[in-house]
Amino acid sequence: QDMPAPGIGTHVEGEDEVKYHKYYQWVCFVLFFQAILFYVPRYLWKTWEGGRVKMLVLDLNCPVVGEDCKADRKKLLVDYFHTNLHTQNFYAFRFFICEVLNFINVVGQIYFMDFFLDGEFSTYGRDVVRFTEMEPEEREDPMARVFPKVTKCTFHKYGPSGTVQKFDGLCVLPLNIVNEKIY
Repeated sequence: QDMPAPGIGTHVEGEDEVKYHKYYQWVCFVLFFQAILFYVPRYLWKTWEGGRVKMLVLDLNCPVVGEDCKADRKKLLVDYFHTNLHTQNFYAFRFFICEVLNFINVVGQIYFMDFFLDGEFSTYGRDVVRFTEMEPEEREDPMARVFPKVTKCTFHKYGPSGTVQKFDGLCVLPLNIVNEKIY
């Protein structure tokens, strides 16, 4: 069967499944929302941490500091840890909170992306790997299924008598070239 692009063909009412790509226009906003969600734990940690680790390191990672100076600073650091043992529990708790937030965020983002992409995200990586291993004649590109570059569009226009006429056309979605690389 000849088709102008993958997933585009004549439609038989009741027989063919029509896939609507409603998420296309929302991808940039979703990416921004995801970036904000990933930034929240980082912001919390930067606020709570307050430069303590940098202060504790005391230029130990600097290559121009002499070995005798490094040894003194290491001893000072060990003494600090020894005298302040169990006094930084709240600091450790806040670090743990940020790590848990990061984990919940990642897992939540996976489920959110699967919902956003109409259930295609959870199997997308596996489908792409399978696609690359298949023979060229039997390939159905999962990237083109999730992010089509060409799709069928229905335009509604008033005809000469004032009734609404439907016209089918092909719409090019160039942003989906970028979207398939991102996801």
